[in-house]
Amino acid sequence: MDIFPLPRLGLVVPPENPIAEPEFHRLIGSEMNVYTSRFPLTPGMGVKETMESYNEVLPETLAAFGRMRLDAAVVACNASHYLLNPQGDRAFVAELSERLGFPVQSSTQAILAVCEEFGTTRLTLVSPYWPWLTETSRSFWEQAGLKVDTVVLAPAVPGRAAEEHEFDPYRVTTRTLLTQVREAGLPDEGVVLFTGTGMGTLTALAELDREFGRSTLLTSNLASAWWARRTVGAAGAEVHPLLERLERGAGR
Repeated sequence: MDIFPLPRLGLVVPPENPIAEPEFHRLIGSEMNVYTSRFPLTPGMGVKETMESYNEVLPETLAAFGRMRLDAAVVACNASHYLLNPQGDRAFVAELSERLGFPVQSSTQAILAVCEEFGTTRLTLVSPYWPWLTETSRSFWEQAGLKVDTVVLAPAVPGRAAEEHEFDPYRVTTRTLLTQVREAGLPDEGVVLFTGTGMGTLTALAELDREFGRSTLLTSNLASAWWARRTVGAAGAEVHPLLERLERGAGR
């Protein structure tokens, strides 16, 4: 295969995110080339301050691709865009798209695009975040018109009580994710959103898809890959089964 003419996707990720790129490659397969630019390190900053700084430096982080021709770009960081609210998030990526000359999408707006395609109005939210950020996430989706029926916490280290959990999206294991979701249960139908581009989900979702086959299991990276394929017009190559299932469902 000649890889030179393949569509080019830019991916912006936090510097310590270990999951976004590997999941994108597994989801999309060989039908487009993915190039990464990472946000700068923010030593000494707390989580919220770091997320705010990501929004401030996003234009120059995208500009770091230089004169490379990109067909589209995804900002693979939910948390920073939760701080903007849905309207601000949409306006931000629209302004960046106009400035840079190619479509730019946040993972949050990609999720909303999938929900719009499916006619989704309600969510079950699976969150690896600290309580304040989980509530910020819930508020974002509800401001966007999606009712959050249930929140399932996915801590890095579960405690005996919710307040004893230790949170870090990058350290959530497949075993913990499966345990938390199975204990909470999932709806027979509807959309279950696993938020966070840095929480590994593909192995867990493959198991949960067999157990809760009538639910639509959606992740930040899955929605972003769905959006990217549609935006660049990629077609014909074999993609991950979860992405294939999502696309079949969207086509109903």
